[in-house]
Amino acid sequence: MRELEACHYAPIYYLMGEEAYYIDKISNYIAEHVLKPEERDFNQTVFFGSDVTASQVADAAKRYPMMSEYQVIIVKEAQNLKNTDAIESYLQHPLASTVLVFCHKNGVLDRRKKISGLIDKVGVLFESKKLRDRELPAFIENYLRGRRTSIDEKSLQLIADAVGADLSRLIGELDKLLLALPENDKRVTPQVVEDQIGVSKDFNAFELKEAIVNKNVMKANQIIQYFDENPKAGSIYALLPMLFNYFQNLMVAYYCPQRNHPDALAQWLDLKNSWATKDYLTGMRNFTGMKVMNIIAKIREIDAKSKGLDNPNTPSGELMKELIYYILH
Repeated sequence: MRELEACHYAPIYYLMGEEAYYIDKISNYIAEHVLKPEERDFNQTVFFGSDVTASQVADAAKRYPMMSEYQVIIVKEAQNLKNTDAIESYLQHPLASTVLVFCHKNGVLDRRKKISGLIDKVGVLFESKKLRDRELPAFIENYLRGRRTSIDEKSLQLIADAVGADLSRLIGELDKLLLALPENDKRVTPQVVEDQIGVSKDFNAFELKEAIVNKNVMKANQIIQYFDENPKAGSIYALLPMLFNYFQNLMVAYYCPQRNHPDALAQWLDLKNSWATKDYLTGMRNFTGMKVMNIIAKIREIDAKSKGLDNPNTPSGELMKELIYYILH
């Protein structure tokens, strides 16, 4: 993006990967900024991979712009392009006046193929990867900070758990939050998240983890009962990975040479700050290492049952209650 903003354009951009957000962000920027509005009628073309051949794309790329420094060609659904020999031939001598953009979503180009090496040599071969769940809070925080808005740790986790790693949807929800904030108070709080995204600030995955870490049996059971009655608020398929990640990290924490020192533990667990270690310090006080190993095994068992293995008819709500009871007793 820095190169594009500086008007340093490559002759080809091949944008690929599982995360559509970055592919759209880059291709949309090129579509909106390389040419002036009055130049686009004659110099900007959009193709769809299923409706065009590689030869037609290559022929279009060989044209010179009309009354403009550049022409822009965007190929959407590029994964549907068949024989790419014509593109490979074009890339031997690409025109500096053509900005050719391929958008290949939900997959990647085989890097063993000749075309991959040619693109890498003369242009940009960009892979847009899905963010991992643990990377979402930092992404949310940075996005809001760039818009001069602050957010607390609980609200970060609420949004990450509720929306997940679909960045296009996540950005839409964050923009909705930003519009709802008053001009004189740019802070995202749990109440704002509850009002705008529909996540209960009291009954959510974040609060469930807190109740489990602190062995608050009553609160944990209340939350699980709420999830059982409101499946959309917290499904077993979202809760199990969250619990597994916590107890997996807790198991690792026991092996930290200085496990009682927050800074050392944060570095050991690859956490962004020492504040994030508080749940693990509490967990090590409330659970023995052997209990944690058994909990991890129980989570794997419940996960298998939730997918129908050795479980003909137990509903997911009952499976979660069984797991929470096992963890807390």
